[in-house]
Order: sequence, then structure tokens, then C-alpha cells
Amino acid sequence: MSEGTHPRADEIDGLDTLELLQLMHAEDRSAVAAVSAQLAAIAAAVDAIAARLRAGGSLHYFGAGTSGRLGALDAAECPPTFGVDASVVQAHDAGDGEAEDDGRRGCEEARAHVEPRDAVVAISASGKTAYALGAVEEARRAGALVVGLSCAAGTPLGAASDVAIEIETGPEVIAGSTRLKAGTVQKVVLNMISTGVFTRLGRTYRGRMVGVAPANTKLAARAQGLVSDLTGADRAGAERALADSGGSAAVAVLMLRGGLTAEEARARLEAARGDLAAALGERTVL
Repeated sequence: MSEGTHPRADEIDGLDTLELLQLMHAEDRSAVAAVSAQLAAIAAAVDAIAARLRAGGSLHYFGAGTSGRLGALDAAECPPTFGVDASVVQAHDAGDGEAEDDGRRGCEEARAHVEPRDAVVAISASGKTAYALGAVEEARRAGALVVGLSCAAGTPLGAASDVAIEIETGPEVIAGSTRLKAGTVQKVVLNMISTGVFTRLGRTYRGRMVGVAPANTKLAARAQGLVSDLTGADRAGAERALADSGGSAAVAVLMLRGGLTAEEARARLEAARGDLAAALGERTVL
């Protein structure tokens, strides 16, 4: 359990800085390695969440403290990375303090935001956070899919979830500081979930961020580069297609690969539910 005392706790104050960092690094590596035992559960969660989103649902993260902030971070990264609307992945972060113990608040927030077609990922290092459990209770009542992500085995959160991802990270170097190993592992798993889901939904293509929003110079250059890479167009041609597409790299690729106007390419992509491979005829629309 992350709340336990580390076996080397009594030595820590006597370690020099390098030794302390070596200990922390070794603990991080062992915690991330523990994710491998839960890959099948993570894959099941990805497929189940993708099915909900494919049917028009949304993904909701619920958590408090570090867990809530990590959920908020992952949700915030989805629109610029995958080109989805901000409503597709929503974070509900109770923050720190008493709210963590408020199961009723979790229940009320889930009731206000979660619909039967949605998916919920409740995040709690201990698997016992009342706010997260309250959200899970209401989400299940509504008929939503529930995934529980915790850093301990046999938790109430896991028992209440349709898919339980329980990764035993062990005691932190600083007892109870779950922003350390537990937070690292939660970030790793959330990366897997969101990236896996949107890859399954065709929001990436051949390992490229074809949903990227060219909101700054770096991202505009990335969009131009991937359009050139995927179509063989020179820089000027890729930039023209991007301008005509309104900045959509996926639409630009379709225009150049299919000899389509921007309107035709956009309509084809919409018919394929945003799946570029399907719009290109490389697979059927799921």
C-alpha cells in the first residue's frame, strides 16, 4: 500500500542527494514495471471505452488530490492531441482537503454529468477515496461503463468497477506521498487509456497526430510535416492543403491522397466518424 512506510525509511535522512535520487529512481522503475501485470485489464478498458465513445458517449475522469489533477491533465491533452471536442473527455477533480471524503459530492457530480452511454474512469491511489466511490456508485446506477484505477489490490473501487485496474506500487519513499510512484503509474496508465482509445477510434494514423490543432508555430510545422510525409506533397503543397482545410491535417491528407475538395474530404471524414484510415478506404468504419 502507498500509505505504508518504506523499508528504508529510517535511512533516508542519512542518504546523500545522489543516493536519495537513486532510491527514488529505482522505486519508480519497479512501480512502472508493475503495470505489465495489468495490461490485459487496461486493454479491456480501452476497448470498452472506445465502444462507448464510438456510440456517441463521453469519457469522464473522477478523482481527488493528485489523482484528480492527473485526470484533469490527461483530459486537457486530448483536444490538442487527437482533435476531439473538449466535451469528449471531461475531468471532475475534487481537489484536496475535505472534498476527498465527500462521497455525496462525487455522486452529485456524476449525476449532473454522466449519461448511460458514457464511460467513467475513477482514479484513486488507495482505491478507497469516498469522492471517487460516490461517483462510481452513481455512474453504475446510470448505466455507464465504470473503470477503476488504483495502486493497491482488492480495493473497494476495484470491486465496484466493471473493469478493475489495480497496480500494486508499494510504499512511497515519503510515506503517503502518492504524487510519487502512485502518481507516476497513474499517469502511465492514463496515457495508455486515452492514446489507446483514440488510436482505436482512428484519431491517429500510422503513428501520427493527424488530429493535431495547429495552434502555434511548432504545431503548424508538425501538421505540415505529417501532411507532407503521408502524401508526398512538398511543403508548399501541404501548406496550401492545410489552409484550404481550415487547419485540419486529416482533411488535408484526404484532399491530397484522394484528389478531393476540402468540402468533399471533410464530408468523407465525417462519414467515417473521424477515422482517417476508414475515410481512405483502408478499413471499414467501425
